[in-house]
Parts: sequence; structure tokens; C-alpha cells
Amino acid sequence: MASGAGRQAASTRDGHPPLERAVVQGFYSRMRAVAPAAVGALDRDRAGDPGRAFGDTACGRLVRSLDDDGLRALGMWVHHWCMRFYDDDTRAALRLLREIAARPGLGWTADEVRWMLRESYATVPAADARFTLPLAAAAELAPGTLRIEPVVPRQPGPRD
Repeated sequence: MASGAGRQAASTRDGHPPLERAVVQGFYSRMRAVAPAAVGALDRDRAGDPGRAFGDTACGRLVRSLDDDGLRALGMWVHHWCMRFYDDDTRAALRLLREIAARPGLGWTADEVRWMLRESYATVPAADARFTLPLAAAAELAPGTLRIEPVVPRQPGPRD
């Protein structure tokens, strides 16, 4: 199994100093709190009917059960999981990631977005949708809150 990102994704490529260790540790603590439920939901969804409406899936039920803080932690966890294990069957995880990215008003912080962007840059370009969630979250930040200096590579569209 290939691993593309992790704790070492705290580069300074975006012109900002590395995130404080306590901040990053807080992200991991929040993600660990939702991880068992997320793993179970993803396992059930991988074994289920991929054509079901998202709301009828185990991941959909999990999303409905969480408040905004929990949903941000789940989003960060599934983003982290997809970046690290991009060569596994991640269809259910990518669907969950896209669903969370489509939900406005989750209250993302600049540190959360910066961490996800750094993870995305730290993994290989083969990781599907590596910028989906961080860019959706960045779009919710106030203008000027987050500078994204590096050019985000163009991701293939549906017809590419």
C-alpha cells in the first residue's frame, strides 16, 4: 500500500511557517474521534450498492449525525485517508469527500485548510481529487485569509 502524505506534510511551500505541533496534534485528536465510525461506514458502503443515494448509505447516515465540528473532522479524516491510501479502493471515501466538500458553511479555519493543502501537495499527482476538499474549504474563508501561492495543478475533468 502506498503512502503519499502524513505528518510530514507540514512544508512551508505556501509561504507560511509550519503549523504548531499542538495545532496539528489537535487535528489528529479530532480525526481519531470520528475515525472508528468513518471506517465502519466506509466498509459498509464498499460492500453495499454503489448506486444508492448518498443519504441512504452508512456514510450519509454518519454525516447526518454530526455537527459542523464533527463534519469538519470527518472531512479532514477522509481527506487524510484518501491522500495516504490512494491506491486502495477509495470510491466510497471519495464520494464522502465530495459530499462534504459540497456542504457550505462548515466554518473551516485557515489552519485546517492549510493542513489539507499541504497534504495534497505532499502526495503524488495520481491521488484522485487531492484538492477537492481543501479548495472547497478555502473558498469559504474570508478573502485574504489564505494565500495560495503555488499554482494548483489542473485536475483532469470528466472528458479528459
